[in-house]
This record gives sequence, structure tokens and C-alpha cells, in this order.
Amino acid sequence: MAVSLTLGIVGLPNVGKSTLFNALTNNDVLAANYPFATIEPNVGVVPLPDPRLDKLAELFSSERTVPAVVSFVDIAGIVKGASEGAGLGNKFLANIREANAICQVIRVFDDPDVVHVDGRVDPADDIETINTELILADLQTLEKALPRLEKEARTRKEARPALDAAQQAQAILNEGRTLFAARKEIDPALLRELSLLTLKPFLYVFNADETVLGDPDRRAELAKLVAPADAVFLDAKVEAELLELDEESRRELLESIGQDEPGLYSLARAGFHTLGLQTYLTAGPKESRAWTIKQGDTAPQAAGVIHTDFERGFIKAEVVSYDDLVEAGSMAAAKSAGKVRIEGKDYVMADGDVVEFRFNV
Repeated sequence: MAVSLTLGIVGLPNVGKSTLFNALTNNDVLAANYPFATIEPNVGVVPLPDPRLDKLAELFSSERTVPAVVSFVDIAGIVKGASEGAGLGNKFLANIREANAICQVIRVFDDPDVVHVDGRVDPADDIETINTELILADLQTLEKALPRLEKEARTRKEARPALDAAQQAQAILNEGRTLFAARKEIDPALLRELSLLTLKPFLYVFNADETVLGDPDRRAELAKLVAPADAVFLDAKVEAELLELDEESRRELLESIGQDEPGLYSLARAGFHTLGLQTYLTAGPKESRAWTIKQGDTAPQAAGVIHTDFERGFIKAEVVSYDDLVEAGSMAAAKSAGKVRIEGKDYVMADGDVVEFRFNV
């Protein structure tokens, strides 16, 4: 089964979410300066930059490379009161429930032409506004669920832990904390069936201008605001421009703003990390490819991402680490150097394993 996890992109109106999303999908979603312009959730797919693929393609004379991708879903603008159904509140909450992680776009740029919804730019305040809506939505979910959980716990002893966990979650939310921030204190497995929004991993994108991007102290301050979640800094307008340029002009523009690579690349990597994903690699004359799996997946689970038959009929995996393979210079050389291992069905995949599966169907 292919792992298709998505990050739901949320943000207050006019923070640059549609501009960022246009860059993610390279298509012009209606980026009007208009809060309810994005009603249908759109999906943007960003390739995960992986220089290892080009190297493998060289070693195996592959015709093409296929990178792993990260999917982002654009979720209609959130406004204060969404949990009460304000704006597109209910639709917003239903769409976000389907995402595996929440990517908040926070505005830290000043632009007199783009009005901030609260009249001033205050990242901490924006983060709190969004978190409050998500917390209120979770409290509503718990309020509805608690009577049922209490009833079950009275009749079945084994239903007790779920009730305790729900009550504990309610207490945390009442303190104004997200369950993601308090994840060390709770057992998420006991809360899973409630699909609470603030239990999802969070990722923050600070849509900034040059002054912030070039100021490491300010960036550190903003990153601290959202820790332990990952923070990505980019200028959505620049990201959109980069896509229009050829390779050379792109490099020049990046250099002029002191960036090594497009912000979308760091966003893809952070998204991957936030979702708890990793890749393994396969290579041959047809293609060199990165496959997406969850961290901790075993060899048969990894094989199943290519085809379910591979998981069912899994016999063994021939595994070599990417670095060992490149050092050896070819698969044959890696084999004779004893770097290629035969792994069985309990093997837990490591990032950058280059694999060939043996299976019978």
C-alpha cells in the first residue's frame, strides 16, 4: 500500500497561503485578496529533493529518476469562530480532520497592499488564534464523546483507560494547550478513535520577507515560538517567482536573498519529518526511485509499498546502504566487498537503504 499522507495547510486570511499554495502546485488557485476564495481543498504535490537519485541513476544507467513526494492540501481560510461554524467553519474542520498533519502558514511580512485580518502583523497572536479554534473544536468533540465513554466504562472495565485519556485531554485543552504540545503526557493510541485535531503533528511556515529571512536572531526567536514543532522560513512570493525562472536565474535570485535552495525544498523535507516518513531506494536500468514508508516499517511493509503482492509473498530483501554502494561503485563490487546484506521479514528499514526484494506470488 502506498503511503499517502497529507499535510493540511491552514492560515488566517491574507497570510500568503494561496501564494504559497500556487507555488506548491504551480497552478493559479484563485489567489484573490479575498478570505473565502479557496473553498474546495486543492492538493499540491512537492517532490522531496534527493541528490542520491541522480547518483544511483548514473551507477545503474537508469532512464529516469522518481523522487518521493509530499502532499499538501489547501484548506479554506480559517477565521475566528470557525469552531462555531463562522466563515466556512464546519467545512474547514471536516477537511482538516482528513489531513495527517497541520501546516500553519504564519505571516511575518509587512505589505501595505495586503491587509492583515486583524489590522496588524503579530505571529504569536495568529498562532494562538488558529490553535484556539482547533482546541475549541476538540473540546466540542470530547464533550459529545464523554457521556458515551463514561457509560462504556461503567459496564466494561477495559473501557476505563479510554475514558481517563479523554478526561486528561479535556484538562490539557482547557489549559489552552494543544495535545500535540502535550504529547509526552498522554497516550495518543487511546484517543485515536476520536480523531482530535490538536493531536496531529504541527509544522509552521513563516511567510517572511528579506528582512526576516536575513536575520538569524529573529528566525531563532520565531522558531522558539513554535518548538518542538519544525519551523520553515520562506517568502511565498519569491517561491512563486523561482518557478518561472530557468536554472541560472533561479540560482542568482536565491543567492541574492542568501538562500542555498528554494524554501519549498526545506518545506518538503520538514513535511516529511513531521509526518514521520522516510525513504528507501530502488535502482535499475528503467528507473532509480525513492519510495515513501513510515519510520519503523519492516522490510515486508516496505515491499508492500511497491505492490501488495510483494508484501504477501515476501521472502527476503537484499539491502546495501547508499553510502556503501556509492563507495563500492557498483552493486557487484558492493557484493564482493561483503556490503550487501540479506535481511528477513523482521528487518526494520533504515533511511537510504538501497533494496531489491525477493518474493514469490
